[in-house]
Amino acid sequence: MKIAVLTIFPEMLSSVLSASILGRAQAEGLLQVEAVDIRKYSGRKHKNTDDYPFGGGAGMVMLAQPIVSAVEDMRKRGYAGKCLYMSPRGKTLTQQTVKRIAEQEDDLIILCGHYEGVDQRAIDLVVDTEISVGDYVLTGGELPALTLIDAVARHLPGVLGSGESAQDESFSSGLLEYPQYTRPREFRGLAVPEVLLNGNHAEIEAWRKEQALKITEERRPDLLNGKE
Repeated sequence: MKIAVLTIFPEMLSSVLSASILGRAQAEGLLQVEAVDIRKYSGRKHKNTDDYPFGGGAGMVMLAQPIVSAVEDMRKRGYAGKCLYMSPRGKTLTQQTVKRIAEQEDDLIILCGHYEGVDQRAIDLVVDTEISVGDYVLTGGELPALTLIDAVARHLPGVLGSGESAQDESFSSGLLEYPQYTRPREFRGLAVPEVLLNGNHAEIEAWRKEQALKITEERRPDLLNGKE
């Protein structure tokens, strides 16, 4: 998958994208992420990308022209997939949305807003979907963009070491994940549940499902609507 991230702070992306699973995925050619500086598309003399809002109010608003020009350039360069704008007023990102993007899109354009937001005309002209990572406001769209990229990358073939990893984690089954344990068998008086040590895979699977249901009921009962 190819992803172009449109931002006025491309330096915010490099360290995360070059490390761990995302870094390895790019090195192996499974993922390609390009940080695109919106400033270079500004038609203004000083390459600024924001101005005061019409109607007054605090803060600045990102200009439509540099954003539209950047997206149009990405289209010319072969990015044919959806343009997603990371916005607190967007639809909340879910595991189902993540999986759908990974399965249906070969490339993406992600727009990172800043200041008080983006001129609505840019959204009307080039944005396909607005996506929120939660009911809170951040200083910009870079961290939400990285969250989306990380979540989507995990569903790309070959990115994770085990093909089952993404399937067994929280939200993939509609439940939160069951507890996990590793060596030693006992640590500071706390022992690994005996069921995980007996080698009976049917009992282990039943225990894990029971624990997942219990944790989901305690912490996110809203996820159990419609579930047995």
